[in-house]
Amino acid sequence: MKEKVSCLAAFTKGLIKENPVLVMLLGTCPTLAITTMAVNGLGMGLATTFVLVCSNVVISLLKNYIPKQVRLPSFIVIIAGFVTFVSFILQSFLPDLYSALGVFLSLITVNCIILGRAEMFASKNGVAASLMDGLGMGLGFTGALLIMSIIREALGLGSVFGLSFGSWFEPIGFFVMPAGGFFVFGMVIALVNVLTRYQISRKKIGCASCPHAAACGGEAVACEAEAEKEGA
Repeated sequence: MKEKVSCLAAFTKGLIKENPVLVMLLGTCPTLAITTMAVNGLGMGLATTFVLVCSNVVISLLKNYIPKQVRLPSFIVIIAGFVTFVSFILQSFLPDLYSALGVFLSLITVNCIILGRAEMFASKNGVAASLMDGLGMGLGFTGALLIMSIIREALGLGSVFGLSFGSWFEPIGFFVMPAGGFFVFGMVIALVNVLTRYQISRKKIGCASCPHAAACGGEAVACEAEAEKEGA
């Protein structure tokens, strides 16, 4: 089956360009709730990535056999199966992390990121592209959680991954409170927007991609020079 989207494009778009948390603003509930410690953010991110990749692959394989009338319920059953598997693994081998994630681990089943990728991508593309899409979106989600977790734990608890900064640093309890989560979330989103706009402004428009390049003749050079001035 010919892929509608290249695997590389499917993977990279979820990292920054279409980051599910920082750009699309999906999955904000677990993002704000469990990012008080870096280990919790990393654990939730990796668990979600596993479920996202596995569910994308299975849904892509079964997309031609699932009736449209029961499409979403079928997706939820598939996702719930992988969430249950992850829950059993964490409960057996990482009980402290399992307790820390609490109900948010089970809520991965109805996470709008996973359901959204299942509906919008996996059900319409091949297995390889769906796998890479799930991996890219999952790593983008994990990265966003990890960034917020490190900032909040460092400022709010004076440690990173449980390693204390020492007595010289006075923690600011505000950052481990809900209000602190919203504040850090907003600051990280603002930073991503600034960096994204800066990268776009640095790109040269040029005349090669213009549909009227052949018709403008000698004006092409002037157009390109003007674009360079605006970029500067």
